[in-house]
Amino acid sequence: MTLIDKIKNLQEVNLLSKHEQIVHGVLDAIQSGILKIGDQLPSINTMVSELGFARKTIVKAYEELKDRGLIESKKLKGYFVVSEETKVVLRVALILFSFQRFQEEFYNTFRKELGKKYQIDVFFHHNNSAIFSSVFQNIQGKYGMYVVAPIPDLNLRPLMEVIPPEKLLIIDRFIPLNKSYSYIAQEFEESTYSKLVELLPKITKYKKFILFFKEDADYPVGILNAFNRFCSDYSISNSILEKYKPGAVQKGNVYFFVSDTYLWDVLKDIRNSEFKVGKEIGILSHNDHVVKEIIFGGITTISTDFKEMARKAASHIKNKKITQLIMPSDLIKRNSL
Repeated sequence: MTLIDKIKNLQEVNLLSKHEQIVHGVLDAIQSGILKIGDQLPSINTMVSELGFARKTIVKAYEELKDRGLIESKKLKGYFVVSEETKVVLRVALILFSFQRFQEEFYNTFRKELGKKYQIDVFFHHNNSAIFSSVFQNIQGKYGMYVVAPIPDLNLRPLMEVIPPEKLLIIDRFIPLNKSYSYIAQEFEESTYSKLVELLPKITKYKKFILFFKEDADYPVGILNAFNRFCSDYSISNSILEKYKPGAVQKGNVYFFVSDTYLWDVLKDIRNSEFKVGKEIGILSHNDHVVKEIIFGGITTISTDFKEMARKAASHIKNKKITQLIMPSDLIKRNSL
């Protein structure tokens, strides 16, 4: 029995549309061993001739099979079987900055919410535009959905807008695309500023407010803007450091961390110096994590709920609706200030 025979047999199933007959025919052919990885599917013209279906019906079916990650189109050559995972309903590309703790939290929740029928492949761009472009070009057209934490660089906008709006979801960092695209993102400047104002009585207990910020890293510039505006508006003595030198921790300072790169070094020096966190030295961090609930009696954080972001991203994929949402930032007060 051939693939065409499989599809013709399904024409007797009244509940299946014509494009569903083709999809199920290919699935049956793969499961029964008629089609194997590397085999070429009949051309669209052949399918039209053999089945009598409209060309757009064949194209729709092949596109669904591509979205599931079962077949792949090769320019000027045709369509080929690339997977035998017929239970997968959608193949998802997840593109992140790197696998930091909060992004791991996002992934684990996202994976759980989608379930086993969705295949998720993870890629990292490390805030490098060249790597981002290379990853995007290599995976373009191979997935049914692209979930992307972008580099906020408008030069990359045309690259992302090659992906149809219904197949692209922007997460974490916001980048302005055509209004038909979906996003579940953070806002950094106004949210950080408002939380700093809320913490003003605690921050002013200390002599100096220090922000660790590397402009060549993936740190959101909105946090830097909020810090500068807050210190200016409330006459807060401050400084901005790119790096922390071991042993440099000083009594009377509040240290504000955008990432955890130097947080652990500072906490280690605080412990070794026997300073009291929340009294002699203040600690404030972006991006909450379970560890920050525990260490030193708890670290105060300004954070988006990444688990909720992941749940909303999974819901978007399942429901196939436009989602345009800025996630709120929460101030989680603990004993470090």
